[in-house]
Amino acid sequence: MATARKRAPRSPRKSASAPKPINLALQGGGAHGAFTWGVLDRLLEDGRVAIDGICGTSAGAMNAVLVAHGLMHGGHEGARATLADFWQRVSRMGAMLNPAAALAGADPVGSAGAHPGLAAQHWAMESFTRMVSPYQFNPLNLNPLRDLLAACVDFEALHHCGEVKLFLCATNVRSGKVRIFDNASMSVDAVMASACLPHLFQAVQIEGEHYWDGGYMGNPVLYPLFYQTDTRDVVVVMVNQIRRETVPTTPVEIADRVDEISFNSSLMREMRAVEFVSRQLTEGWLKPEYARRMRKVLVHLIRADAVMGTLAAATKISTDARFLTGLRDRGRACADEWLRDHHADLGRRSSIDLRREFLD
Repeated sequence: MATARKRAPRSPRKSASAPKPINLALQGGGAHGAFTWGVLDRLLEDGRVAIDGICGTSAGAMNAVLVAHGLMHGGHEGARATLADFWQRVSRMGAMLNPAAALAGADPVGSAGAHPGLAAQHWAMESFTRMVSPYQFNPLNLNPLRDLLAACVDFEALHHCGEVKLFLCATNVRSGKVRIFDNASMSVDAVMASACLPHLFQAVQIEGEHYWDGGYMGNPVLYPLFYQTDTRDVVVVMVNQIRRETVPTTPVEIADRVDEISFNSSLMREMRAVEFVSRQLTEGWLKPEYARRMRKVLVHLIRADAVMGTLAAATKISTDARFLTGLRDRGRACADEWLRDHHADLGRRSSIDLRREFLD
């Protein structure tokens, strides 16, 4: 009689199947980008997703190049370490990265990012930059954040990065058109162009053209992910509030809401286009020869409206370590919840209702 062959032990769950590919779209939002740091940290730690492409704007662009650099030099754990190193250095540099701090002479903010000194800093910055341009108050165009990024990221190596495709968004000052910097054109100046708020920093010159913050044209743009990657799933990490339940009444509140709407407008337009194409494919509006040329994009959102919606725009200039790590922890928690609830949706369906979120 033949004896039964012993069954080999099962592999751990994480290695039982290949990681699911995703594209990431990372919004900008100053210090609120620490929330995205936490989201990325949790996704990288989990290991069940593989990042194909990243579109990023402003702080999202910084997080994007940090992830790419880390993946090249140490895989997922290398990316987590690079992100942590950068954001910890940001908190240590403190007022050097916050030009308003010196103007207001305020103390650092507390753990909730709501120290009264922060409002004074923000007020001082708003008032000062309405009267004096960065070409006047910073004629040497000094920016310690640029030096910090150059120290944390090997930009020359990113030209040959095979781990992830990068697409950073900036706004051409003269033409008003969007400029996408990819791996081949990546540089520290490209990241700074994507993060260049014109009332705080001189326009960044690259190849004879001048650029401002990419948020004016795309926060972030999505279309490079559709045309230059093979991955259908796009995970948008949102740090800017779309909906507000209250109507702003003070000058500061009105200005903040105008900025919020402006920096979300391009993303909302692209989401509407995605929904329109998806509906055409689902309902069979297109002839087969045309339908084959289209890709049904699957969209997912990671956000924390309940928390981010309570943060004033002034907190975007906070470099307080407790505030930044608090946002990181919130980002980790939101990513953990998303993985639990929607990892199974990857490759199958969108985990949000695009019409309800961006059209109705």
